[in-house]
Amino acid sequence: MSYSDSMMRTVHYVGFRGDEYARAHRIFGGPVMIHRGYDDRVFTEVGDDDMVVFGPKYKYCPYVWDASAVDKEYTH
Repeated sequence: MSYSDSMMRTVHYVGFRGDEYARAHRIFGGPVMIHRGYDDRVFTEVGDDDMVVFGPKYKYCPYVWDASAVDKEYTH
């Protein structure tokens, strides 16, 4: 068995907000990564064998949200 054979495919859900996520998860399964927004970071986190499922609320966002760049006084 090669390294790639032992890797699990991750399902990335983009732009889901409610019950539609539960329905999509029943169809496509997991393990799961959830992306609220659709920005360039999404595809830096997708592996070669992963699947990306777009929900009804996805819309491309031209900037990348980076919570680590937000001052700690605003994140507590």
